Amino acid sequence: MSPAPVAAPPCTAIVGHPGHRRVTLFQAALRAAGHPPARVVPWARVLAGTARFRDGDAVRVESPGEDRPTDLLLRGVTDPTRVEGGARWYRSFLAAVEKTAHDVRAAGGTLLGEPAELAVLFDKRLCHAALDRAGVPVPPSPTSGAAAPVRGWPDLRALLARPGLRRVFVKPAHGSSASGVMAVETSAGGRIRATTSVERTSGGALHNSLRVRRYEDERTIGAITDALAPDGLHVERWLPKASQHGRSADLRVVAVAGRATHAVVRTAAGPLTNLHLGGARGDLDEVRAAVAAAGASFDGLLRMCEATAAVFPGTPCVGVDVLPATGWRRFTVGEVNAFGDLLPGLTGLPEGPAAGADTYAAQVAAYARSRTAPAPARP
Repeated sequence: MSPAPVAAPPCTAIVGHPGHRRVTLFQAALRAAGHPPARVVPWARVLAGTARFRDGDAVRVESPGEDRPTDLLLRGVTDPTRVEGGARWYRSFLAAVEKTAHDVRAAGGTLLGEPAELAVLFDKRLCHAALDRAGVPVPPSPTSGAAAPVRGWPDLRALLARPGLRRVFVKPAHGSSASGVMAVETSAGGRIRATTSVERTSGGALHNSLRVRRYEDERTIGAITDALAPDGLHVERWLPKASQHGRSADLRVVAVAGRATHAVVRTAAGPLTNLHLGGARGDLDEVRAAVAAAGASFDGLLRMCEATAAVFPGTPCVGVDVLPATGWRRFTVGEVNAFGDLLPGLTGLPEGPAAGADTYAAQVAAYARSRTAPAPARP
């Protein structure tokens, strides 16, 4: 008779920042599921080349964000509020993840994630092209894939003159959390306006701000574009979004192990719905009702997110930003986030595989299922 399977620890080491909420929330999920805590391997040691891994390790890589010394090493900027440095961050981050993958494998362990997919997820141009090839609906973009780069304001001004591109989102190719994002709109009369969280100092430095600003001076908008362009820019058509209670609305859907498990509605008075920029959580039941009233399918929306996750089969968890069109009949994928699971207090969709569980508990359960191994044979 074959021995009964036993579950190996779903995660034995976390590359992250000790004490950071991402790490503590994941550790809490491990404890709640009856697993031992994972060993924390600090990002500082990974970047210094002194991280060590063990035989049999299952290693989770957490976001390196929200730590000033790490940000300095990755981006080379002394002020963490600065927007610039995305291209250096991208190169440094990928090099660190690839070395971690090599070291984990050399020690006899497993990295819970695929570095090659992170390279796509953290380049919005490559990610857009990958989704488009897979048939996932995305906003039209003149910078998708290997298109000619936007080298500065003259290039962007020329794109804005194209049909259908009078209103666009301009995004740093390697940015996150709306850092450096501008919602730019032009009129037939030549007027231009940019809505962004970027604060530009009198000396020309760009800083992230928690206050959304509007610029209507072309010289200022051009100067911001010129400062961001060397790090790479991605441009997408600004699609009109549905609303909830008079506020622009979109959704973050989390997919764990390929299944849509969690969803949160985000609303804002303007085009940037990020919660840290003043966006607020909306009512998911109202969204379900609006989608049904429009003759569309909320289940179809979730299947679209699962098709998005399927583009990155080696990534255990992704956060999919869904743009609902006016009227709630059609949906488009705006972004895919490799670290899009930080949604404290959000429980799983009742019809999904993580009902009642938060995003970390859902991942622990999925990891445990994937780590099931045969029990050792009796002597």
